[in-house]
Amino acid sequence: MKHRRIPRRRAAVAGAGIAALVAAGVTFQTANASEPANTPELQVLSALSAGKLASTLGQDLGSDAAGTFYDAKTKSLVVNVLDEAAAKTVEEAGAQARIVENSLAELKSARSTLTQDATIPGTSWATDPTTNKVVVTADRTVSKAELAKLTKVVDELGATAELKTTKGEFKPFIAGGDAITGGGGRCSLGFNVVKGGEPYFLTAGHCTESISTWSDSSGTEIGTNEVSSFPDNDYGLVKYTADVDHPSEVDLYDGSAQQITGAAEATVGMQVTRSGSTTQVHDGTVTGLDATVNYGSGDIVNGLIQTDVCAEPGDSGGSLFSGSSAIGLTSGGSGDCTSGGETFFQPVTEALSATGTQIG
Repeated sequence: MKHRRIPRRRAAVAGAGIAALVAAGVTFQTANASEPANTPELQVLSALSAGKLASTLGQDLGSDAAGTFYDAKTKSLVVNVLDEAAAKTVEEAGAQARIVENSLAELKSARSTLTQDATIPGTSWATDPTTNKVVVTADRTVSKAELAKLTKVVDELGATAELKTTKGEFKPFIAGGDAITGGGGRCSLGFNVVKGGEPYFLTAGHCTESISTWSDSSGTEIGTNEVSSFPDNDYGLVKYTADVDHPSEVDLYDGSAQQITGAAEATVGMQVTRSGSTTQVHDGTVTGLDATVNYGSGDIVNGLIQTDVCAEPGDSGGSLFSGSSAIGLTSGGSGDCTSGGETFFQPVTEALSATGTQIG
């Protein structure tokens, strides 16, 4: 394909984001990749700036792009490509190029095969650009027979996929920033938003599917559901019905708060923070994008952010953020804040777009 030259420039930071909740431990392996010699000087980027540059390069490279991630140690963007010509385009933009084996089309095909042949409760899969593979995970509820079936499917996918197991159990976390309650359940408020000049807040869709009227921790009713999407997605929009303060910030549970000024897309390697009403504030890293999780309840949710941030029941709906940017809403996962596990978040940018709301 023809590549246009991209001027070397520092990618502008656009938007900001916050999101929330779950425990996860992911082990990365070195991808089957090579790095071109004589790499030009790399741009020093924040994770948010790297995400913007990744989007620009993705449009320029087209089918020659094979995934990106942020290297927090060097503060640079790493771009997987399929040939030397694409690598040159990446280097001219100030990013690091790696020539890898699997194209995004091949990884997408592997995910389609998993959806068709291995949709088993207690499993998940996500594209991992650091390994250039689809990482498949089975939790402790997967039976020996189901694990044998899953192993066979993954083995047949060859170099495009790998299988792991986790001792935890994938499940939505109902029980979260600040606590919100209703109908005997508890979740966490994700982000305050506005629509048509009116105040609303976002939380998890599996929370709003079960509870329609919400109260704060004092028991005062504060809002009712406006939109609920689960399991196609995992977001819910609640309209404030009480005259209460609704600042655009996240509770840090130390007497202070983080201001949220916008929303941003997650990038693999991005350092993120999660706030929830059960386990309060924990830090971690984005480990995968476009994740599919098959919760044991039979609900299948696609397009999630995977992280190694810990979380527990009640953190659902809570805020995942990076600096002043909203990133996601806690969906569910396995483990806890003692043993770790896998964590999944609904991208907040998708929730904002679908509900016609803005951070505010």
